[in-house]
Amino acid sequence: SAFPGAPCGRLYTIIMAAAEGAEEPGMEARELPPGRGREGGSPVAGSSPEGEEHPELPQAAVSNGGDTEGTQELVELKVIWNKNKYEVTCGLDSTGAELKQRIHSLTGLPPAMQKVMFKGLLPEEKTLREIKVTNGAKIMVVGSTINDVLAVNTPKEAAQQEVKAEENKKEPLCRQKQHRKVLDKGKPDDVMPSVKGVQERLPTVPLSGMYNKSGGKVRLTFKLEQDQLWIGTKERTEKLPMGSIKNVVSEPIEGHEDYHMMAFQLGPTEASYYWVYWVPTQYVDAIKDTVLGKWQYF
Repeated sequence: SAFPGAPCGRLYTIIMAAAEGAEEPGMEARELPPGRGREGGSPVAGSSPEGEEHPELPQAAVSNGGDTEGTQELVELKVIWNKNKYEVTCGLDSTGAELKQRIHSLTGLPPAMQKVMFKGLLPEEKTLREIKVTNGAKIMVVGSTINDVLAVNTPKEAAQQEVKAEENKKEPLCRQKQHRKVLDKGKPDDVMPSVKGVQERLPTVPLSGMYNKSGGKVRLTFKLEQDQLWIGTKERTEKLPMGSIKNVVSEPIEGHEDYHMMAFQLGPTEASYYWVYWVPTQYVDAIKDTVLGKWQYF
């Protein structure tokens, strides 16, 4: 019903003002404080009384997955794989196996298919501190896809089986005439010292003081950053991609078992063997692992 004596326009104004002032049905309309209206001010809902401080909520800490490294000494490494370079920060007490997991997260290479090198093949069970990895060190990684490995391993495995079959039929290598003419010269004067019964990583210097099948001096240089083996003589230096070497065979020299005679198979037949004599026995396994890689199972 209309208010007595009030025009219709006045009644409409009163009703609309009441509706705008009420927040919810059944609540009384209240006057908004200055600066907190619907226009030009902050929303009413959730506001604090005038003058109250609004402390900011602490932001969640951001983790990059390396929280465990915050409590140990860190070292920055440069990982190089397939012409790509990666900056990696690791704890000095991380093992070689843990580093392989980090490399896997960067490159996608499964750890079993990685050949990781730092002054020779990186031992998985030792820590970076134990093998004396320093800040800024370069870590070389060699590895291929599963399809590439299968394509390479098939002919290599067949060649290895053929070599073993032939070796079983023959007398020991060091007794064969072609090798005797070199071995009979005796041990070179500048041969590197040997340690029998011990396996060591490759030294940082070339392996020298050895003979080739012609009786000339030869040295082996392992260029890990280029994945190459350099075979050097007085006349020239052959630079061989390690992936091109089909196999590596070795045998202790009778009477000097702390030294080996070793051959690198550069082609499909035995005629392609490059022979090296008087290789210190402690480096034999490291040479095979570096050239062939542990992920190539023969």
